[in-house]
Amino acid sequence: MVWIIIVGFVAGALAKYIMPGKDDGGFVMTTVLGIGGAFVGNWLGGFFGVARVLDGLIGSIVSATLGALLILWVYNKWFRK
Repeated sequence: MVWIIIVGFVAGALAKYIMPGKDDGGFVMTTVLGIGGAFVGNWLGGFFGVARVLDGLIGSIVSATLGALLILWVYNKWFRK
């Protein structure tokens, strides 16, 4: 559980750094974004058959960051005016 939170925070922080714009939220929201991104990234990786390629620590962070970027994009596109 602690490992998921750490990877989630790193992925959320990377996604917020990569995605331009002003995003509110502190440590907790960044971690939640990263954990949600990990679920989305791992699901998409399994769906497209690249889950084996994204195995290990670096792969987990990459897939979680990509998922978090997708979540941020959807949020900024549809929910933020």
